[in-house]
Amino acid sequence: MQELALKYGCNPNQQPARVFMKEGKLPFEVLNGRAGYINLLDAFNGWQLVRELKAATGLPAAASFKHVSPAGAAVGLPLTETLKKIYFADDLELSPMAMAYVRARGADRMSSYGDFAALSDECDAATARFLKREVSDGVIAPSYSKEALEILQTKRKGGYLVIRMDPDYAPPQTECKEVFGVTFEQGRNDVKITEDCLADIPTKNKNFTEEAKRDLLIALITLKYTQSNSVCYAKDGQAIGIGAGQQSRVHCTRLAGGKADLWHLRQAPQVLALPFRDDVRRPDRDNAIDVYLGNEWADLLETDEWRRLFTVKPTRFTDEDKAAFLNTAVKVSLASDAFFPFGDNIERAAKSGVKYVAQTGGSIRDDNVIETCDKHGMVMAFTHIRLFHH
Repeated sequence: MQELALKYGCNPNQQPARVFMKEGKLPFEVLNGRAGYINLLDAFNGWQLVRELKAATGLPAAASFKHVSPAGAAVGLPLTETLKKIYFADDLELSPMAMAYVRARGADRMSSYGDFAALSDECDAATARFLKREVSDGVIAPSYSKEALEILQTKRKGGYLVIRMDPDYAPPQTECKEVFGVTFEQGRNDVKITEDCLADIPTKNKNFTEEAKRDLLIALITLKYTQSNSVCYAKDGQAIGIGAGQQSRVHCTRLAGGKADLWHLRQAPQVLALPFRDDVRRPDRDNAIDVYLGNEWADLLETDEWRRLFTVKPTRFTDEDKAAFLNTAVKVSLASDAFFPFGDNIERAAKSGVKYVAQTGGSIRDDNVIETCDKHGMVMAFTHIRLFHH
């Protein structure tokens, strides 16, 4: 098949819409459901991301995409009992592929609501079972087990979008897109992100752990497919905070840092002990936890609204308690898709437990950024690679 008709473009009024190949066949097959324009943008960006993560780490990789940026990305490492609980996966047997997607979706569950999943390896039954019970628009993978496909074909009343990608497909070296009737053309961004890009270390502390190297590669590859400007915090084999599409870099760092802080706070005893009613759905629990960790919680407790969510009134999680728990966040990695222009980014990162940094370098204020890293005992690499994505 050389072309595929789509439901519509970015918006329902943008019709007709299609994807097509100028030469040859489309490198993917729709096994179930009907594709939309944004679905495929998320699918193809996600596929590239997980393919590169798998190549860089040797581990199954997954991404959770929303509106052409990842909400999360991860590799298939075992989960602690606490992570299984906060990701709502403590009742499931998880394969390495499932672990990768559970981690990717768990990084920012609110943003992953209605996501498009991307998997580097075959979608097995364990991954399909987790996908089936989450609110998701579709999945792309190189293959599906018979049982997994049967499970996914029952999701969304049979309309769940399932795409099989040709793992051997190699795109042309030149890519084009049209904006306002004008065609843009450029060489494809095929830069390889490996540990070699972490070799230039201008800070006094020069000791990257193996885990830090892995997490920095995950963060950098994630940023390669995140709308710029972008910054990514990573820990234990997964992104934990992604700040995408901001006009200033420090706003990226603050946005991603806030998400990383929420990821840590979800593991606090106060959150794990929240007495949810059995009939409260997972998305509603995610929203309630976000409110519980925010400034709106005091107002909620003064009404009867809490009774809809909880069996008893939860205890307060004070700002002092939150600060104390966040002080336990350590050995976090941070990557940027371009240079940090000022040390304020590093100061903000330090508040979220960042120890390891990878950024392009080349700012006229590199000395200030290095000095700020040294102040906090951080290890920082200049990658000399810019990863803008638009």
